[in-house]
Amino acid sequence: MSIRHHLSDPLLMAYAAGNLPEAFSLVVATHVSMCDGCRAQLAAFEAVGGAVLEGTVLEGDYVAMADGALESLIARLGVPDMAKPLPKRGDFPAPLQDYIGGGLAEVKWRNLGLGVRQAILPTAKGATARLLYIPAGQAVPDHGHRGTELTLVLRGAFRDAADRFGPGDVEVANEDLQHTPVAEAGEACICLAATDAPLRFNALIPRLLQPLFRI
Repeated sequence: MSIRHHLSDPLLMAYAAGNLPEAFSLVVATHVSMCDGCRAQLAAFEAVGGAVLEGTVLEGDYVAMADGALESLIARLGVPDMAKPLPKRGDFPAPLQDYIGGGLAEVKWRNLGLGVRQAILPTAKGATARLLYIPAGQAVPDHGHRGTELTLVLRGAFRDAADRFGPGDVEVANEDLQHTPVAEAGEACICLAATDAPLRFNALIPRLLQPLFRI
């Protein structure tokens, strides 16, 4: 897998610090499971954060951990090494699989028109996560953004005014980006997207349907 569009350092640092909404964290975790470079970078940020915490002196008494205590705990819990790729289970990367509860056949798609479908995933308030299915050659209505949108390609590819995005690539869109994503010919494009504000559609019909489809 050749990934060209990665997560920014600020996003990885916010994820490591636990400061992202659940929907954004899901996108980051799924991308990290697919991308060796971002996984290594995240591990570095987490190591720095751990060193900072270790060097922080808190008021009151504390008990130092014995040598090897952390490694022993990780071994007992079976926590995966973040420097290694997480295994893919079924049709989706491991972090996403738990939100789906199965493979593609179990996704509860909702038609948005022209063959485009979505499935909103259960996440906490603050942002919304959804799977998007865009048929080969089909476009998503032209739109802008009132906040931030993270779009991770799981299968297929799409193109827009910014670039081409294939499997593992992440597009980070904000208020400055106006685009019309189009799935490439030959294969449907399946994406995981997270938004923290409603999209801004230009055409009348998408604007009228927006509250119904929660996009």
